[in-house]
Amino acid sequence: MTHTFSDTRYRPLSCWLGLVAGMVLLMVALGGATRLTGSGLSIMEWAPFTGALPPVSDAEWQRLYDLYRTIPQYALINEGFGIAGFKQIFWLEWTHRFWGRLIGFAFLLPCIWFWAKGMIPRPLLPRLVLLFILGGLQGAVGWFMVASGFEADRTSVSPYRLVVHLALAFILYAALVWAVLDLRADNTRRVAVTRTQKRLVWGTAIAAILTMLAGGFVAGLHAGLTYNTFPLMDGALIPEGYARLTPFLLNWTENIPAVQWNHRALATLTLFLGIVTLLHLHTSPAPTALRRAARWLAALIAAQYVVGITTLILVVPVALGTFHQTMAVLVLTAVLVLLHTLHHISAKS
Repeated sequence: MTHTFSDTRYRPLSCWLGLVAGMVLLMVALGGATRLTGSGLSIMEWAPFTGALPPVSDAEWQRLYDLYRTIPQYALINEGFGIAGFKQIFWLEWTHRFWGRLIGFAFLLPCIWFWAKGMIPRPLLPRLVLLFILGGLQGAVGWFMVASGFEADRTSVSPYRLVVHLALAFILYAALVWAVLDLRADNTRRVAVTRTQKRLVWGTAIAAILTMLAGGFVAGLHAGLTYNTFPLMDGALIPEGYARLTPFLLNWTENIPAVQWNHRALATLTLFLGIVTLLHLHTSPAPTALRRAARWLAALIAAQYVVGITTLILVVPVALGTFHQTMAVLVLTAVLVLLHTLHHISAKS
């Protein structure tokens, strides 16, 4: 059950959680840049405490570089790029991990202070404890993902572990945003919302989330580096080799043509449902708040669709690929606002 706390005394809590959510959004963007530049495997040690300090001596830089030279990514992709090249990828991964530590402190220290002051409402406290646990779990999952890239037959991380890592980041972000929306919800009178309106809203939300998860497999398999035309793939609506793996379901997670096609198809479905939902809400009796949330979601879905096509056609430039991943979080934000609005204003039937 969702609890709402519209009292203005909870405004500092919502500002704090909103700030942490913003930090998570930036973390996702940093993660995208780290992945696209191949920087994620540059740090081969998981040191939650001592790893917060960067190398300060030439000997330490050499030790870390020598460790990196033992993995396939160096031998097959970056051989001979020297310590100067190593430092470039190291600093991006170090920043990514350091930002994760900052998020932990930005969440924990104010949480303790608000709790000591008696400012956290009782229904919210278990959610905050769960968020802290999930944040710690995300760090462990991140290392679990990175460690997969050290295996003898890999030059990047496991797509499955990458999707888990990305999905958990989305869950953390969603939980933070939902808490902010609860804390800022007003006492709007509940109104009737039709079954069709509910189904369209939920259908659009589910399609958007599935598109994001499918995008994780595109990222994990580097599937965006092939079939760089749109709307056809290698001159065909459905690419040759879509179902070449057995059992069939493996194609959806391990077969590049199928993984990219699924992402395209789900994105197109999401765009279609977003437009249909918007039109339906504006041509039938519907609450103003719901219409407004649907407009924002449809606009962001359309923008993300254009960004995705552009990223694909240009063969995934780092900046544009990072922006595409960041835009996914903005779409998720709009999905959450729409769902929260629907939940908050809908009269119980």
